[in-house]
Parts: sequence; C-alpha cells; structure tokens
Amino acid sequence: MYSTLISAPQLQNLLASTQPVMVFDCSFELMQPAAGDEQYSQAHIPGAVRADLDRHLSAQVDQNAASGGRHPLPSRENFAAWLASIGFDNNMQAVVYDRQGVNYCGRLWWMLKWAGHEAVAVLDGGWQAWLASGGAAQSGPETTSTYTSNYVLAPTHASLETTETVAKQLGRPTQTLIDARGAPRFRGEVEPLDPVAGHIPGALNRPFTLNLDANGQFKPAGQLRAEFEVLLAGRDPSTVVHHCGSGVSAVPNLLAMEVAGLGRSALYAGSWSEWCSDPGKRPCAQG
Repeated sequence: MYSTLISAPQLQNLLASTQPVMVFDCSFELMQPAAGDEQYSQAHIPGAVRADLDRHLSAQVDQNAASGGRHPLPSRENFAAWLASIGFDNNMQAVVYDRQGVNYCGRLWWMLKWAGHEAVAVLDGGWQAWLASGGAAQSGPETTSTYTSNYVLAPTHASLETTETVAKQLGRPTQTLIDARGAPRFRGEVEPLDPVAGHIPGALNRPFTLNLDANGQFKPAGQLRAEFEVLLAGRDPSTVVHHCGSGVSAVPNLLAMEVAGLGRSALYAGSWSEWCSDPGKRPCAQG
C-alpha cells in the first residue's frame, strides 16, 4: 500500500500488476478553471479519472458543505457518493497527480484520508515526472464509468478544524498555525482574491512550494524534517494546523510533514478565505 508518495516507476509497476488501482488527474488552474479539463483532454495517464477542484472536490450550492471558504469541502457523504459513481471502491489503491506542483492533487489525497481511505498516494513529481520516466499518455475526453461501487465511508483518518476551533485556540501553545500562501500574501502586501489582506495572528509562514526540489519532487524526508523543525522552533508538531487561502495548497505542507516523519497534522479547510469573510469579526495581522 502506498499512503504518502509514489514514484513514476512505482506507478508503472502498479498499473502492470493485478492490484486494483485508480489514478486521478487533478490538474487545475485557479484563474482559468477550464484549463484543467483542457490539459486532461490533451494528454493524461491512460485510464486516469478526472477529478476537478470545482466540480468534484468542492461543495456545490445544493450540498451540505463541511467547511466554508472559497472551496468548501463537500460533506463526506456526498464525496463518497461521487467515489461510488465513478466505480472507486474500498479495496482500491488511489494515486493522484496534477501538473501544478501538487497544488491541487493534495486536496483529493487529503479528502480520501478524511473519508477513512488510507491507500492513496501522490505521484511524486506529477505529470512531468510521469512523462520523464517514459510513461504512456492518452488523449481525449474522459470516459465515464459504467460501473458503480458501493463505496462505504470509514472512520476518518484526518483532522478537520473549523473557524470556531481555530479561533478558540488562538494564541495558545496547543495550536500552531502554518500558512502555505506566498510570503507577500501572508504579509498582506497583496491580496488578489479575498476581501482582507494579511494572515491569522500568530501563524507561521511556509509557502507550499518550499517542499519541492528543482525537479518538482518532494525533498528528502530528512531535509523536510530539518526545515520544519527550524520553522516550529520547539513547538510540538502534533499541534500544527495547516491552512492557506482556501484549504487546497495547504495540503502539500501537511503531506511534507508526514513524509518527514512528523505525523499527520490537522487542516483548517476554510482557511484565510473563511477567516476574513466577515471583516472585523476576527483578528487579522499584517507584516
């Protein structure tokens, strides 16, 4: 079972085996929502299922959202219904990838853990690593599954924090906030998306791109551990709550901590977009 990362050669071997596996293409562009579908149509790993951030991995208007923010989580029940509709079952190994440096596929990795499904891994290096390893490519629109499963939710393997729980623990040693946004947005110098610029008071900043090397693959576990230990400066890793703008790009930090052997930390999915959605209600910091 792969539960954190899988290399392109490992995925090739897995696909050649008899083990049940489903690959998900999670490519997405925040400022061009249709681009992910276009990228998938041009080329994708053969047999990969499309998992779109807006359509599949976020709550729609008529759903009971499990979080707030710009990309609210669907309920676990609605997420499980989507998994069943595409034929994903409880015995399958899931592999997720994108073309954007784990910015989007981490969301599905986390959501499957949240659904109680441990057998899910991120393709290290993404689509680029797949091509570089000689992996095959397929083009054309997604083929919809004719098979539906009876996917069953299991007890969650992920911790989801809410705005209320984060606010209640603010400033206490029992909570360490790590913000995955770029430094200028964290400091409040720019804010292209949300009504208020800045960050949650007391949060530490680690842009999610710092987890990757020049080839777009995760840095070695020992290096990641050393970097997070410097950032935490003695704080307990088990107190960490990850967030970003809308709970999506925070996941690479969460995954990196797990790869580093620092355990599975919590996610505040509503993130900055939910925190600052009611200006003046909650404290905001800059600098």
